[in-house]
Amino acid sequence: MLLTMTKKTAKPAAKKTAAKAAPAAAKAAPTASNKVAKTQLVEMVADKTGLTKKQSEEAVSAMLDAVVSSIKGGQSVGLPGLGTLSVKDTAARTGVRPGTSEKIQIPAGKKVAFKVASTLKGNL
Repeated sequence: MLLTMTKKTAKPAAKKTAAKAAPAAAKAAPTASNKVAKTQLVEMVADKTGLTKKQSEEAVSAMLDAVVSSIKGGQSVGLPGLGTLSVKDTAARTGVRPGTSEKIQIPAGKKVAFKVASTLKGNL
């Protein structure tokens, strides 16, 4: 009987510590993200080049705008040491709607493809 009381009192204590740990982990998660945001890129460019953050933001924005407009125009964009962004045509095909299992026709379209540079692939 004494053993079961110990187990019952130990379980709520474990839940409380897990509940306290969850908010702390949730707060730490955004800072430990694997994604680099545009503002972080701007800071990196400013640190490496000696430009102000405003100048770095303009440079990063101009580069991204140039890449996006080239992709929209159907051109490939080569980024040395990183890879190549290109536009690929997709063929029309028949698909299945998940909820109803109804067959649907998916029209032809375009997608953006990325091919990693061999130098980057070799260094990972």
